Parts: sequence; structure tokens; C-alpha cells
Amino acid sequence: MPAIKLTLRHARNLHLAAQGLLRPPRRAALREDIPAAVARMSLLQIDTINIVARSPYLVLFSRLGNYSPQWLDDALAAGELFEYWAHEACFLPRQDYALVRNQMLHPEALGWKYRAEWMAQHAAEIDQLLLHIRENGPVRSADFEHPEKGASGWWQWKPHKQYLEGLFTAGKVMVAERRNFQRIYDLTERVMPEWDDELHLLSDEQARERMLRNSAASLGIFRPGWLADYYRLRHVDIKSRLPRWQEEGIVIPVEVQHLGEMWLHHSLLPQLEAALSDKLNATRTCVLSPFDPVVWDRRRAEQLFNFSYRLECYTPAPKRQYGYFVLPLLHRGELAGRMDAKMHRKTGELEVISVWLEENQRSTPRLADALMGAIGDFGRWQGATVIRCGRLPQSLAALWGEGWEIAR
Repeated sequence: MPAIKLTLRHARNLHLAAQGLLRPPRRAALREDIPAAVARMSLLQIDTINIVARSPYLVLFSRLGNYSPQWLDDALAAGELFEYWAHEACFLPRQDYALVRNQMLHPEALGWKYRAEWMAQHAAEIDQLLLHIRENGPVRSADFEHPEKGASGWWQWKPHKQYLEGLFTAGKVMVAERRNFQRIYDLTERVMPEWDDELHLLSDEQARERMLRNSAASLGIFRPGWLADYYRLRHVDIKSRLPRWQEEGIVIPVEVQHLGEMWLHHSLLPQLEAALSDKLNATRTCVLSPFDPVVWDRRRAEQLFNFSYRLECYTPAPKRQYGYFVLPLLHRGELAGRMDAKMHRKTGELEVISVWLEENQRSTPRLADALMGAIGDFGRWQGATVIRCGRLPQSLAALWGEGWEIAR
């Protein structure tokens, strides 16, 4: 049977459909949408940079529209989500705890994330910390003083912070909640009281298989080489699984313009029919996080969207091409450009430092209006009342001027 042939636009739209980014939300967001959105993506990567809204909150905003960031904190505190290492540090659905439990039991395999020798050297102090948590309840790193006042930087973390991070990676404690984005740690047995390693533990192979199936569903359409990166899995044979998945009806092979053979997850079969009828249209315009699943695999973003992207906040300022914290701009199925921005919370001003459009992106009034609306929504969600513009393409500057006011 000849492979189903798709255009590159079809493939992009199918991927965005899987990610919940094909069209604007049809209704106002609800608190219960948070765990559902995370489950749809499988993983929600955590990053602490707050030049604009912190990444996990922004990833949800791109999909849900205006919502209260407190809802994500509430979902964690309610136990609907948990934190652990996955793609990187991530929020995951509670039901996927079994996928990472084996890693917790063998943390030395996680490389720099766990220093087994150091933990062994400080075993007595760590046991005292665990006893303190057991008897006194959850703790923050901030509850403990640094023995050297004035020390700062990760290389000078106070011992208790290192103990907690090690215990977290080893699955002895979990993040029970966050307050002002600070982790609150409690014993794993109190956060996951229903869990029993003897009854519920998966083998490494079972966990990898489920992670890869999650990845296939969240990507929607994929090249085999894209799957392992989603959970940062190593040494997994993807290609041998695909014929079996095809027999089970999990995936079907497709042929995509410019990309060749790809695989489509069965959950997108209704959207595939629409795509083949040329009725699967992308209408969403929004700001994305640098850690959004659509762009966190830089190679995949370049192959699928022809979008070459690099986060430059760790690059010395004179060597940056675009800026400190540059946000991709999604417009109607394309990554149309990027924006360097900063939220001034005290003054309620969103500073658009620079905007760049992709070379092949036609600058039209429709694009300018859509981006203006998306940036306005982005600012309003963060409490801005004013957008201030810096360096813009001439076509956008002619319409946006030096900025505009927005209603709360």
C-alpha cells in the first residue's frame, strides 16, 4: 500500500494539532484545564528565568489563553502533577510517576544531577534532614542558613540545598508544592502515599516503551530520530519498534514533502482526513516560550519549521545575535519570527526590545495585526497596560509606532 503523501504545511499543522496550538482556545480557561494540558504535552519543562513570565506558565498560556498562573501551583499542591527530571526538570501528570520511578532508584545513572560519592560522604547529615522533615513537616532550602554568609552561585550552594536536591533526584523527597516558585519538599511517602515499589514498579523497558508512546502522541507526527529526545532517552532502538506499533494500530507511515518518511499517531486520524481534504487550517497566533515542546528540540524545529533557533541568555552579550531571552512567534502554522522582550512589573510595561521576522515571511497588514494582538494578549496576561516597542521591522514599525496601551 503506497504511503499517504502530505505537504510540509500538513505536517506542521498535524504537529500543532497534537500540541494544542492549531487554533485559538474556544472558551475561557478553567482550573481543570491545567493537568489536561500537561498530559497532552506529556511534559512541561521548568525554567526559572523571569524576564517575562516563567516558562511553564507561558507554555500553558500559549495553549489556554488568559488564565491564572496560580492554577499551575494549585495543581502541583493538589497532587495532580509532580516534578522530576524528564526532558529536563519538568512537571508531569501524576499518573506517569511510574515512568520515572526506576530513575529515582538508580540516580547515579543521571550523571551530574546526582553525586553518589558526595551523598555517601554526608549520609549522617542527610539522615538528620530526613528525620527533621518526618517530624516537622515540609521544608524549603531557604529554611536553612548558609554556613558561609554572603556565599552565592550554584558552586557555593549551602549543604542543605545540595542534600535536598540529591534526595529529590533519588526519590526520597518530592516537591509537594511551590511558593513564589520556591520548592517545598516533603517525604515521597507522604506525597505519593498510594505508591508501592513492590506492586507498581515498571521495568526499564516497560517505562521506556510508555515514554516513547507518550512522545509519539504528543508530537503527533514524527521522524524516528525525534522520539528519544522528548524524554531525553539514551540507547533506545526506535526503528525496530515502529513496525510493531504499526501492527498494533498506534502509528501509520506517511510521506512528507521535503522530510520523507514520517509516522503519524493514530489519535490524529480525524485531523489527517481534514488535512488530506485541505481543511486542516492553522489560525493560532501566539508567543511561545524558548522551552515550549514545539521548539525545545532545536534540530526538530529547524527540520519541521525551517526555524533556526538558539537561546542566547547564556551567551556573552556582545556575541548575541538576537537578545537575552528571545521568544518564538507562532503565526498560522509557521514560526514567523522572534521577539526579545522584558516585563517591567512595577510599571506595568511590556518592553518589546526587538522583533525579527523570518527571511521568507511576507510582512502583511494581516501578520502585523495578528502579532500586535498576540503581543497585547501576552502583555495583558502578565498585568501590563502598556506595550513599548524598540527595534522593529519597518513594516511593523509603520503600524505599531512606539507602542500602544492595552486594557487590563
